[in-house]
Amino acid sequence: MKNRSGKWSGARYTLRGEHLMKSYRKELWFEVPARRGFLNITPQVEQCLRESGVKEGLLLCNAMHITASVFINDDESGLHADFERWLEQLAPEKPHSQYAHNGAEDNGDAHLKRTIMGREVVCAVTQGRLDFGPWEQIFYGEFDGRRRKRVLVKIIGE
Repeated sequence: MKNRSGKWSGARYTLRGEHLMKSYRKELWFEVPARRGFLNITPQVEQCLRESGVKEGLLLCNAMHITASVFINDDESGLHADFERWLEQLAPEKPHSQYAHNGAEDNGDAHLKRTIMGREVVCAVTQGRLDFGPWEQIFYGEFDGRRRKRVLVKIIGE
């Protein structure tokens, strides 16, 4: 079905051979109050999977903004602090003047951090669940926060 903005959301079904292929799309919105942060979005993504009705298939989850990321890793605070230090060493926020991109904005570092951490994840869906290894969780990484941003969840399968 189409949502208010005219975009497809929810589950749709198409016939592929003898199997009914389901397609689901939903946008999740996040607003990190700080410039940078990591949010575990696994529960929201799992809710999307339940809504989709897909039991076997693939799930795509991607940040729809060029200064944010979606990635899979462990939900451990020490690791998140390590990510923050490591990213700041690779692409320090200041001085802003070190980046040719900075002009009207001061987010050149955020673009680089997003590139390092990745835009998206693709997860297998098996028996209606995310087919993860031990400790794996889905995270939204924000590198230029303090405003609302979207994450797309797209699920296809049977």
